[in-house]
Amino acid sequence: MIPVQGFSDKTVFVLGMGRTGLTAARALREGGAHPICWDDGEAGRTRAADEGFEVQDPLKGGVLEQAAALIVSPGIAHLYPTPHAVIAAALRAGVPVDNDIGLFFRSYATRDWDNFDQTPKVIAVTGSNGKSTTSALIHHILEHANRPAQLAGNIGRGVLDLEPAEDGDVVVLELSSYQTDLARALTPDIAVFTNLSPDHLDRHAGMGGYFAAKRRLFAEGGPDRAVIGVDEPEGQFLAMQLSEGPADDRVIRISSGQKLDTAGWSVFVKKGFLSETRKGRQVASIDLRSVAGLPGAHNHQNACAAYAAVRSLGLAPRVIEAAFHSFGGLPHRSQLIAERGGVRFVNDSKATNIDSAAKALQAFKNVRWICGGLQKEGGLDALHPHLGSVRTAYVIGREAEAFALGLPGIDARICTTMAEAVSQAAAEAEAGDTVLLAPAAASFDQYDSFEARGDDFAAQVAKLMD
Repeated sequence: MIPVQGFSDKTVFVLGMGRTGLTAARALREGGAHPICWDDGEAGRTRAADEGFEVQDPLKGGVLEQAAALIVSPGIAHLYPTPHAVIAAALRAGVPVDNDIGLFFRSYATRDWDNFDQTPKVIAVTGSNGKSTTSALIHHILEHANRPAQLAGNIGRGVLDLEPAEDGDVVVLELSSYQTDLARALTPDIAVFTNLSPDHLDRHAGMGGYFAAKRRLFAEGGPDRAVIGVDEPEGQFLAMQLSEGPADDRVIRISSGQKLDTAGWSVFVKKGFLSETRKGRQVASIDLRSVAGLPGAHNHQNACAAYAAVRSLGLAPRVIEAAFHSFGGLPHRSQLIAERGGVRFVNDSKATNIDSAAKALQAFKNVRWICGGLQKEGGLDALHPHLGSVRTAYVIGREAEAFALGLPGIDARICTTMAEAVSQAAAEAEAGDTVLLAPAAASFDQYDSFEARGDDFAAQVAKLMD
C-alpha cells in the first residue's frame, strides 16, 4: 500500500465505500490522517465500520467544513448532471475535492527515490476505447522484458493498493474520464491518449466536457512523452497543442489504418504491418497479422499505443514483437472463447458503446452478431455503416424489439436472453462464421456488469461444447 502524504493528523472525509473508497481510507490512515467514511448505502457504511473507520454523515453537524479534503469514488457524480449532495456542500464550503488518483500522484514519489539507480516511471493511459487492452499490453511487454511493473487504476486494482516504488519500477495506470476529470494531481512520465468517441456524455455535459476531462491528463502536469492517437480531430488537436512543431519527438503520433507522414516520431499500422518512423525514416516494422491476441484494426491501434509507450522507455522492437505474440488478450475484449466446426465464438462484452462495437464488427467476417442491452444516448445510426459483415443479428435485452428496430436492413432475431441468442446463432452458423458478442449497449438491464454478461456468453458457449 502507498501511504498518502500531506494529511498527517488531519481529518479527511472519504465518500463511497466500494473498493476505491476503502483503499483510499486505508492509505490515508497509513499516512497518518484521520479518515471519516460515508456511503449512501448501509452496506458500505458497515464495511467501513468493520475495518475500524469512523463513520459519520458529512452533512450533519458542520463536520465537513472542518475537513482538509473530501475524497470521492469515481462512480459518484461530482459536477454533471448534478453534484452529489456531499460534493455540493464541499464546493460551497471551499473544501478541496479529490480522488484516489490525485492522492497517488502526490504520494508515490518519496525520499527513498534519491537512493535509486533508476527513477521509477508512471505510464497513464486514457481514451474512449482500448485503454484497458493497451494498459494490460504495456504491462505484459514490461514483464516480458523483465522490467519490474505494476498495473492498476480503472482496470481493477486500486492505485493506492500498489506496492511502494522499487528501483526502476514502472507503474501502468488505466484512467477513465471520471478519474482524470477530478484528480488534483496528474503527473505521469508518459501519457497515452488512444481515441475519442461519444461516451459518458451525461457526466461531462457533452463531448466538449468529455474531451476536456481526457485532456487534463496532458495539461495538468505535462508528461515527458505523450502518445496520441490521431485518427480523430480531437487527437490531432491535442497533438498539435502539445508539440512545438512537426519534428517535436516529445509527442508520438499513432494511427491504425493510415500512414503518418510526419517529420517527428510516429507509429502506425497499414495493411497489418506496424511501422515506426522517426524524422521521416522507418526504423522498425512488425507484422501484426499473425498476432492472435490482437485481432482487428482497433487492437492494432492498441498495439501502436503500447509499442510507442514502451519504446519511450528504451525497449527494443524485437523484444516488443515477441511480447505481442505471447499476449493472450483480456477477458471480454475480442476474446476467443471456443472454436467448433470452423465457427469461432468471440466474447467482446466490453463493446458497450457504438464505436467499440463497430470496431469489433470490422475485425471479423461473416458475423453472427449477438447484440442489445441498455441503449446509450444517440441511438444506433452511427453503427449502420459498419454492419456489412453481419449475416444475422441476435438481439438480447429487455428492450430487444426496440433495439432491433434500430437495425434496418439487418436480419434481426428477437432472442431476449443470452441462452437463446447463443443457441440460435450456433445452430445457424457455418464454417468461416464468427459468433460475436459485441452488444453496443450497457449491460445493466439484465446483468450487474459487462463482465457478468460476458461470463454468461462463455457459459452458454461451453454448454454447446459438452
